[in-house]
Amino acid sequence: MTHPTPAVSDRVHALRPEELPAYIYDLTALQEHVAEVRAALPERVELYYAAKANPEPEILAALRPHVDGYEVSSGGELAHVSKAVPGRPLAFGGPGKTPAEVIQALELGVERFHVESVYELHMLADLAARHAGDRRIAVLPRFNLPVGDGSLDSVSLAMGGRPTPFGLDPDQADEVVRLLTDGSYPQLELRGVHAHLASGLEAAEQLAVASSIVTWSVELAARHGVQLHEVVVGGGMAVDYAEPERRFDWAAYGAGLGRLADAHPGLTLRIEPGRALTAYCGWYATEVLDVKHSHGEEFAVVRGGTHHLRTPATKGHDQPCTVLPTDAPWPHSWPRSAAQGDKVTLTGQLCTPKDLLARDVPAPGLRAGDRVAFSLCGAYAWNISHHDFLMHPRPGFHFLGGAGEDS
Repeated sequence: MTHPTPAVSDRVHALRPEELPAYIYDLTALQEHVAEVRAALPERVELYYAAKANPEPEILAALRPHVDGYEVSSGGELAHVSKAVPGRPLAFGGPGKTPAEVIQALELGVERFHVESVYELHMLADLAARHAGDRRIAVLPRFNLPVGDGSLDSVSLAMGGRPTPFGLDPDQADEVVRLLTDGSYPQLELRGVHAHLASGLEAAEQLAVASSIVTWSVELAARHGVQLHEVVVGGGMAVDYAEPERRFDWAAYGAGLGRLADAHPGLTLRIEPGRALTAYCGWYATEVLDVKHSHGEEFAVVRGGTHHLRTPATKGHDQPCTVLPTDAPWPHSWPRSAAQGDKVTLTGQLCTPKDLLARDVPAPGLRAGDRVAFSLCGAYAWNISHHDFLMHPRPGFHFLGGAGEDS
């Protein structure tokens, strides 16, 4: 759903101007969506949530009944997630782990380590010997694997399949497996293989990539005469900001993963989506401050901007939005500005022409004081934005439904 749910619309209208902008999350809609995702996946496919997409504690808690665990990528995320959802399995990934972060993860009993380099493997082994007691640490080396069928050719955000700082080069695979299986590091256990190659893939592309990852991993294990228990095929399921009503085909993806799992009965597959789980539950609500005419075009300046909602500037897209006209009387003595044409470009309060939220929005009659709700703001929105530029006030946060209902 991209238009505000009734609960969200009611909250947007109920907020006072000084309470805007605000992030509003519909936790009921989130739980319904994630339950549908989980139902589409086979039993032998684990679902981990990539906390980087949206680490709000209420979001993490709402996901808890529906996910098998959480993927974290820093010591800060590790501490935050372990506090928000205590006792849940965690996988620690991401490049550039520091010794302090690894020690923190060992002491917190992290379930799995996604190792990004040979250097990191040596570091983990040394620190595990000193900080993990008798516990064997599960390791899934992350590999930057080539994909030769063209599945990654059109993606705009690739973490693999080409030179990147992410993961191990496939040429290092034999060395890494030997280190993990020849007794060099008895405190470490080769649990499986991790690969996250790209974001923004549709179901058919995701399945092709997953098949390639599993085939490569199984062949690696066979070459060394070892057994893998898990293969992580990553996240990156497409969210279409240009066609927000179109969703990733979880049914087709789940069916394909089922066939892949059946072909490898001793293997557990794991996926780690983030954006595709939470994007649809969040809205960024704001108020039109002014409508301006400039060189034949019209611009509506709203409270807030890309310092709160960075995704449109980062990805170069128009954030989907819904105009919610207000029926409140105009409270000021000066004239109310209003759009004269049919389309308006929505901008924020920042002193930069890059502060564009949505261009050419059909909004005839848009007036100062009207409300706007930007959808698909439940992931990579507030948490990746440059909050302190110009030092405008921070937005409010409202969680509707479920255990996160606020008043």
